[in-house]
Amino acid sequence: MARALRVEHLGLVPYGEALELQEKRVEAVRAGSAPDTLFLLEHPPVITLGRSARRENLRLPVAELARRGFAVHEVARGGDVTLHAPGQLVGYLVCDLAARGVPDVHRWLRGIEASLLAALGALGLPAAPRAGWTGVFVDDPAADAAGLAPRKIASIGVGLRGWTSWHGFALNVTLDPHAFDVIVPCGLHAVRMTSLERELATRPEAAPADLDARARAAAAAAFEAWLA
Repeated sequence: MARALRVEHLGLVPYGEALELQEKRVEAVRAGSAPDTLFLLEHPPVITLGRSARRENLRLPVAELARRGFAVHEVARGGDVTLHAPGQLVGYLVCDLAARGVPDVHRWLRGIEASLLAALGALGLPAAPRAGWTGVFVDDPAADAAGLAPRKIASIGVGLRGWTSWHGFALNVTLDPHAFDVIVPCGLHAVRMTSLERELATRPEAAPADLDARARAAAAAAFEAWLA
């Protein structure tokens, strides 16, 4: 039997409030009193450290990050250090994986990657996963052949409560990639962060107006199609 997916567009939400919202929805989904949910939102500037985070991947002391306006949170998702700020589309997936017949975190991660690839393709940007890394990268064979660092456009990190997922992905839409200079994103020294806006600037025929709204719509459509 197909499971419904509710998509909720929340706008700009402080990280702590979004974490509390996820916690409540996780318990409701586990209790069967709420449907699987995709929250789409943005955060004020915040840096989060996942379960495998190393403090040396913060390039500045926490006090200096706070002075620059970044909150810092340690969180129960997989992965290392990442950053959220306005101009980045964050998606939190609270879903019962067992009820969906996907009690496999690796398959779940690959499904999130595939959905992001579909959303980016709909917006005119070729993208691809990278073997051995979690996340989504710009598909640029010429840059690869020249030995240039891969350009990462989306990060993924999930948590599980039983077989109910939470956390999810962060897609850089209009966020200036230089915002990531204060961390080693996801602990990966050998990548460059990029954004949809920056990549589509080199493809003016593909660059849509109102990029933030179109990115939200494309992500919602891609995840709804995957989880239908």
